[in-house]
Formats: sequence, structure tokens, C-alpha cells
Amino acid sequence: MKAVWYEKNGEARDVLVLGEMPTPEVGPGEVRVKISVSGVNPSDVKSRKGRALIAPRIVPHSDAGGVIDAIGAGVPKNRLGQRVWTWNGQFGRPFGTCAEYIVLPEAQAVALPDNTSFDAAACMGIPGLTAFEAVRRCGDLKGKTILVIAAAAAVGHYAAQMAVLGGARVIGTVSSEAKAAHARAVGVSETINYKTENVAQRVLVLTGGRGVDAIIDMDFSTTADLVRQGALAPHGTVACYGSNEYADPLIPFRVALFNTLSFQFFLVYDLTPSERAFALSGINDLLASSKLVHAIGARFPLSETIAAHEAVEQGKVMGNAVITIA
Repeated sequence: MKAVWYEKNGEARDVLVLGEMPTPEVGPGEVRVKISVSGVNPSDVKSRKGRALIAPRIVPHSDAGGVIDAIGAGVPKNRLGQRVWTWNGQFGRPFGTCAEYIVLPEAQAVALPDNTSFDAAACMGIPGLTAFEAVRRCGDLKGKTILVIAAAAAVGHYAAQMAVLGGARVIGTVSSEAKAAHARAVGVSETINYKTENVAQRVLVLTGGRGVDAIIDMDFSTTADLVRQGALAPHGTVACYGSNEYADPLIPFRVALFNTLSFQFFLVYDLTPSERAFALSGINDLLASSKLVHAIGARFPLSETIAAHEAVEQGKVMGNAVITIA
């Protein structure tokens, strides 16, 4: 099969290789997916640049849409030929979805609703699941005001939509008018340009001085300061799935204590079985309802995987970047 891989950490141009590998065979409880579209996420480029290799060769990417073309012992026969989306394809495993085929435990290949494209399928494993879990951790959203950090980004765009569907008023941070329009198109009520406006002050103006009920956060290194500045209302929640700086930014303890604030940190790769099952079911319900807008910001052939990684790494893609395999 054709695949892209790396054998050492480094820049995309220095380490990514396109070539032929043996097509993987299924074992008991496994399925093989013939991949149509592979999703490229920021975590993929970060892993390629600096995460220690767990095997001599790594095929990147965790997300994909495709069709099950082989099944192992113990897998129901009706799964053969099923359209699916994948999750955790390359988490804790050397061979991900940047290839023509991937073999996975059958639970990691989720039946894809008939109305959903493989493009959308390739956006669910990390962006979709992260957004769903972040919104879930904010609790009942009806009548609440939510601040979504980076509302035009891959995860933020889904999170904003899911929060709106849950009955929330959504405020989103963006970095340009084009991104503001992108966010407003899916129901974001107000946008704040974090490059030109004081986000905390603007939040307080938009909420009558009270602050938002929850913050869905992809950069705790800066959002911690928003909490210090009163952007989060008493009894509010921060649902956080990342940080641009990993030097352990300080939690604003005194503000959190005297306002009874909650911090919900989570890693989408490491959900509990019950959390995962709930999220997978919820995602598929949303897909089947056709209520989600899928923003494919850039598409590349497998031969241009280097360009795809560079585009994601440089923040050039508004929406999701995907690689067409077949």
C-alpha cells in the first residue's frame, strides 16, 4: 500500500517519506479500513516534530473516513463493507491513517451515517470528539452564555455549533474578520478579535459585567488570565483541552475559590469508556441529523502530505485540512 511515514522527529520536509509498505492484515477483533480521506490535526504535526517515536517507523494521523474491507475473528460479518470514521488511529500505535489502509480494534471504526461524507468523517476523531466533550463538560447550556476560544478553528467551529444547538448564546474569539464571518455563519452571536481587542473587557461589556457561564478553551496559558480578569461568572466552568505553553501556567486560585469556579481539563485520546461511548453516540446522532457544518479548509493528495503538514503548522487553514487517499 502507499503510505507516508517518518523515522525521526523533525520538520515535515526533512522527515516525511512517501512510499510503499506492506498492506496490514487483521487479527482477532480487528477491522481493516480502506481509507478514502485522512484528517490532519495540529497534534499530528506536533507529534512529528517532537514526540518520542514508539516504533522505528511512524505513519501519522488518527482520523479518517473509509470502508471496512476485511474483518478479523469475532467481528460481526455485517461490518464488512461498512462506511466508518476512525478515532485514536495513531494514539499509542505506530501506524495511523496517512495511508491507503489501517487496521484497528473494531470499536475504533465507528459506523458512519449514510448522509455523511468521508470528508466529514475525517474530522470527527479529534475535532468532533474534542468539541463534543468540551461542550458536555459545560453542563446544561440552555439560556447560558459560552465563550469559545478560537471559534473559527477546527475544534472551536464544531464546539460553537454544538453549544448553539444546546441552547447557548455563544461568543467567540477570532483573529480576523474572515474568521469572524466563519464563526457567525454557524450561530456565534458576537465575536471578539483577540489581536485588536481586550477579550476580558469585551466579554464583560457583552455580558453586562457578569462574565460568561463557561469558557471552552484551547489555550489555557492565556485563558487563565481571562479568568483572573473576571471574564468567567461566579460558579462558571472552564472546559480546557490544550495550551500553547506547557510551562504549567498558574491557576488563579483565589479568584476560583471565591467565585466557586470549576476547571475541567481533559485529553480527548484518554476518555473513559463511558465518556467515549456517550460521545460516539452523540456525534453520530448529530451527523445523522445533518445539523453540523463541516468546514474543509484545505485538501491535499497523499503526495502533498508535506504541504498539508506545513499548512496546518503555519495556521494557514481555516477549518479542517484533509488528505484524499482514494
